[in-house]
Amino acid sequence: MKKIVKYSSLAALGLVATGVLAACSGGDKKEEAATSGKKEIVVATNGSPKPFIYEENGELTGYEIEVVRAIFKDSDKYDVKFEKTEWSGVFAGLDADRYQMAVNNISYTKERAEKYLYAAPTAKNPNVLVVKKDDNSIKSLDDIGGKSTEVVQGTTTAKQLEDYNKQHADNPTVLNYTKADFQQIMSRLSDGQFDYKIFDKIGVETVIKNQGLDNLKVIELPSDQQPYVYPLLAKGQDELKSFVDKRIQELYKDGTLEKLSKQFFGDTYLPAEADIK
Repeated sequence: MKKIVKYSSLAALGLVATGVLAACSGGDKKEEAATSGKKEIVVATNGSPKPFIYEENGELTGYEIEVVRAIFKDSDKYDVKFEKTEWSGVFAGLDADRYQMAVNNISYTKERAEKYLYAAPTAKNPNVLVVKKDDNSIKSLDDIGGKSTEVVQGTTTAKQLEDYNKQHADNPTVLNYTKADFQQIMSRLSDGQFDYKIFDKIGVETVIKNQGLDNLKVIELPSDQQPYVYPLLAKGQDELKSFVDKRIQELYKDGTLEKLSKQFFGDTYLPAEADIK
């Protein structure tokens, strides 16, 4: 069952100022939207991974959630609410115009860019390779042939490894598809149920620290692409994209993004200023 969490612009102002979560009731939200004449923007997420998106005391928070709140804070045109759904449901909802926007540690792919609108990036988050500390057989992507991993279908990592297998059909990596969240996947890697995991650096380091997975090690991966995180919008939401892009630029310049990055990531993980456009 989907879990719907709604927030008003007034609640967003209080959250940015105090960090205290507050939710509006469905009836109050609808009444407010009707009387204010504002357009309701539904933002989809599957509620993970931490620290980008997670639940605390039953409410959504995390870097991307707070960035969205800051984007729509004090808007005289838009009200925003979050709807939690499965990963596949994020894209199905965008396709069906049930959601106007999505945040879920979403990276750039050509296939997504053909179907959706990418807003300006809000974070920099390079991928890393994770293995057990006592495993010296995997030191880079050149060593994953014949090794096993777990992936969620439709994710960037799954696509990357599916492409790898097409290019290495003589010695493919073993892909086990799962609907488990990242925390569960990392626990199973720690238990030796598969050999490695490719994921973003921030998420990996957060889970290793929070879950005490000291038997895992992180291997940096070279990349010629900017590993950015983006809000994604449904096709046809050009006016909303212009609003979101402008607000992200403003939040970058006034220091809000840096403040939130340090709060949730413990350091500054921001895109290059030239790429905020």
